[in-house]
Amino acid sequence: MRNLRTLFLNLFTWSLVLAVAFPLFWMVVTSLKPAFELFRRPPTMLPETVTFEHYWRLLTETPFLLYFRNSVILAASTTAVVIAIATVGAYSLVRFSYRGRESLAFLVLFTYLLPSVVLIIPLYLFMVKLGLSNTLFSLVIAYTTFALPYALWLLRSFMASIPEDLESAALVDGASRMGAFVDVILPQLLPGIISTALFTFILSWNEYLYALVLVNSDAARPLTTGVMTMLISAFNIEWSLLMAASVMMSLPLIVVFAFLQSYLTRGFGAGGVKG
Repeated sequence: MRNLRTLFLNLFTWSLVLAVAFPLFWMVVTSLKPAFELFRRPPTMLPETVTFEHYWRLLTETPFLLYFRNSVILAASTTAVVIAIATVGAYSLVRFSYRGRESLAFLVLFTYLLPSVVLIIPLYLFMVKLGLSNTLFSLVIAYTTFALPYALWLLRSFMASIPEDLESAALVDGASRMGAFVDVILPQLLPGIISTALFTFILSWNEYLYALVLVNSDAARPLTTGVMTMLISAFNIEWSLLMAASVMMSLPLIVVFAFLQSYLTRGFGAGGVKG
């Protein structure tokens, strides 16, 4: 009975994995097929002739690289701003006592629960008023509004798990509050910072609604809206280029996740008091 349950669980797990992985597999396969194979009936599982023509056309005949650069700048800038503010904010919520601290923490989480569409019109009017519309900076501000609350709440949980005695020992040894924060708290908080940064980067990279409303200029479009306007029209969809663009859009997330995952466990025990 136990072996049967294990077999059923394994089959169920692999079924879920295949259901999730197959669209990704089909996206990659389609991007490598020649144009005449795309609409063949019945469809072929693997391309009879592998071609990178679609990738070459995407990089040379479209503004894909411009949109790619914009997305990298946007996601990296948003992540840096959010992590910087969320780190000191979480430290304040955990280490300092002041009136309304808990209410402020729940208010921060509540703002994350608000639908994104609620903030679009106020943000758009605010950007127009400041003359920041159709700029990457406007998107950095917009993305920060919905990424910061969750990042702050997440880092607050990580910060609360760090023993206060470590910081107290550093203060007794003569370290300043800032020195204890940098030398003791930050190394202990590093896994939380990395995981929060990864979440923020993915959120910023994949965001579509704010980019669609706040930016109408090709010079500032990120990939999410740029690819849609570039390859999809009312009369035609460039499926081969769309699949190639989707693969290219996924690669940075895979690389970033693979790189940061190896650092997720680092920082545990670093900065601790020995002896």
